[in-house]
Amino acid sequence: MTTTATTHTPFNRLLLTGAAGGLGKVLRESLRPYANVIRLSDIADIAPAIDDREEVVPCDLADKQAVHQLVEGVDAILHFGGVSTEHSFEQILGANICGVFHIYEAARRHGVKRVIFASSNHVIGFYKQDEVIDAHSPHRPDSYYGLSKSYGEDMATFYFDRYGIETVSVRIGSSFPEPQNRRMMSTWLSFGDLTQLLERALYTPNVGHTVVYGMSDNKDIWWDNRYAANLGYAPKDTSEVFREKVEAQPLPAADDPARVYQGGAFCAAGPFGD
Repeated sequence: MTTTATTHTPFNRLLLTGAAGGLGKVLRESLRPYANVIRLSDIADIAPAIDDREEVVPCDLADKQAVHQLVEGVDAILHFGGVSTEHSFEQILGANICGVFHIYEAARRHGVKRVIFASSNHVIGFYKQDEVIDAHSPHRPDSYYGLSKSYGEDMATFYFDRYGIETVSVRIGSSFPEPQNRRMMSTWLSFGDLTQLLERALYTPNVGHTVVYGMSDNKDIWWDNRYAANLGYAPKDTSEVFREKVEAQPLPAADDPARVYQGGAFCAAGPFGD
């Protein structure tokens, strides 16, 4: 994993939602150079603050008033909170759909002008793996989860056009210590490259609403980041170093969604409640 150094002036206070999640735990440490104080929030239990540069504030994103209090006094928001896997619509609704609205309304009311939205490749998951798409390709969400991220991107566009709140929506591929299967050879995003991408998203001026695909410098790619060139994101890591290990796994069946669609297994999850 690469590390990212910074010569930027730190923000006074950054808010990181979803701080108890897998990526939240990584970013809790890697974002420290970019803020004097990081406010860490989640509905799940979070480890206590380790020093006076951390604030731990539990919050249910579905609670509008609690989110408004959470956002008070922050300079920028990294919104990684919400349900991160496929569930029923009702389970997705509170945190992912109401929650993103509450985040943007709180940003408007408190004068926060920069949001980093953790979007997802599942916004475009029903494109096939032999297609190359860019940020202007029509949304093809593969799940209720993907629908919620598609909604969040539209929310970001609206709040920029109406209120001037700028957003970088990062369509995260697969951010893990290493790719776990063949699909992730294309979608993998190292933790170091994720941190670099977030640094560019925080500090690049005049982003409006920029959508960027979150992937490392992988060999076989499905996503064209030309419309996010203004960010100057230059990934350092590649999934190629894991190819031999990954290709030792059995090849999925020809009709397996993990082999057909960019969204993989999300394309076949559910239905729920039948």
